[in-house]
Amino acid sequence: MTRLDSEQVLNDNSTQDPLAIGTLKLNHKALSDVNDLSVFKNLEKLDLTFNKLTSLEGLKSCTNLKWLSVVQNKLESLKGIEGLSKLTVLNAGKNKLQSMDEIRPLVGLCALILNDNEISSICKLDQMKNLNTLVLSRNPIHSIGDSLFKVKSMKKLSFSNCKLQSIDSSLKSCIELKELRLAHNEIKMLPKDLAHNKKLLNLDLGNNIIIRWSDVKVLSSLGNLRNLNLQGNPIAESAKLDKKIRRLLPGLRVLNARPIDKYVKNEKDNGSEKDDDSSIKKLELQKEKKDGKPKRNAKMLSDQGSDGEVDYSHDDDMEKKSKLENKKRKMDKVTREEKEAPSLDNKRNHGTNDIAEDKKTSKQKRSKSNKEPSSPKIEKQKKKAKKEGEKQVDVVDDTEVPFEQLFGGDGVEDMDAGLRKVDEKAVEDMNLKANLVSFAANRKESKKPDRATRLQISPVVEIGMGGPSAWADE
Repeated sequence: MTRLDSEQVLNDNSTQDPLAIGTLKLNHKALSDVNDLSVFKNLEKLDLTFNKLTSLEGLKSCTNLKWLSVVQNKLESLKGIEGLSKLTVLNAGKNKLQSMDEIRPLVGLCALILNDNEISSICKLDQMKNLNTLVLSRNPIHSIGDSLFKVKSMKKLSFSNCKLQSIDSSLKSCIELKELRLAHNEIKMLPKDLAHNKKLLNLDLGNNIIIRWSDVKVLSSLGNLRNLNLQGNPIAESAKLDKKIRRLLPGLRVLNARPIDKYVKNEKDNGSEKDDDSSIKKLELQKEKKDGKPKRNAKMLSDQGSDGEVDYSHDDDMEKKSKLENKKRKMDKVTREEKEAPSLDNKRNHGTNDIAEDKKTSKQKRSKSNKEPSSPKIEKQKKKAKKEGEKQVDVVDDTEVPFEQLFGGDGVEDMDAGLRKVDEKAVEDMNLKANLVSFAANRKESKKPDRATRLQISPVVEIGMGGPSAWADE
């Protein structure tokens, strides 16, 4: 049996004044008794998770407590907290509680989390005018009853993995409700009164026994719904249901854990390859226009299909073949010129003076190219290459030309712009799939921050304090 030692707590917090302590974190201490907490009169936040507590009687004197977590203990009752009138957040999940009656006097509660206990019935919560979060997942609750009839402030309700067979009209008064989790129950239909919950954004009905559309027809009244899960129900096997739901709920973003945009894309295109090909062709066409390449002829425009895209497959093959032949001819010409040119060995025969002079001339050329990175000769060759639609082979082979001049210019900028567009599209797709903010790989030489890096993660707000909860099973 491990008792709390107030002297040790003071030493750990570098003070001898118990009134100076407002927050204590005492998790994983194997505590079975916390009676010594009575000296901490100004304590407002207390974390006692992962201990061996069987009673909360030692908290009676902590009347200033606002936040209390006793998750993962051995509690069978909440006796001792009745007088904590300032408490706004209570998390007593993963214990052995069989009743929640002790929380009735706590009218200031904003969040009550009692998941993974042995509670079979919900007490009336009429007096809790500020309660916005109630989590009772994994408790043997058969009915909600009238416990929530007057709780208009409720925003998040979780009854996942209970034994509910219906919700009847129990949520009629929860007009501020935004998130409702009813997965892994025995629900057969949704009541018409659910239409009163106009602000509902997330609804999880996974793994119930809903069979027909008429059993969930009330969904058409929930125009603000963004996330709907019907997986694990017999009704989810019908492909027609997906189309009907998307038609009746145009604002829906995620259906059965999959982004709606994916469904729309599959209907519009027969496959992803077609969409990818069209995107690549558009990028190539834009690059050709900027590089000054010849425009598509009238025959290409006549090949336009019903989907508004032009089939360039035949013309592209001819154009590529022509480019390859031109390049091969030029390479053959360069090879012949190199064979005819005097070799270095022939130069050596003229004497060491000639070699020294050649080295001096080469050094002067290199220094000149470094000082003048954009020589008239190079600019002229680049303009000529633009007009002809291709780079000059002799320029690429010239060892005196700096690397930046060879591969800089409009072509690279256009290509980088196209890649940025593709990166942005990929980030958006990943955001829809994962329903999370994701970041693209950083480019070292990018002057402007890409779209993903401009996104900022919102600060985490504790449950019950007004922040949106995660879309996961609690």
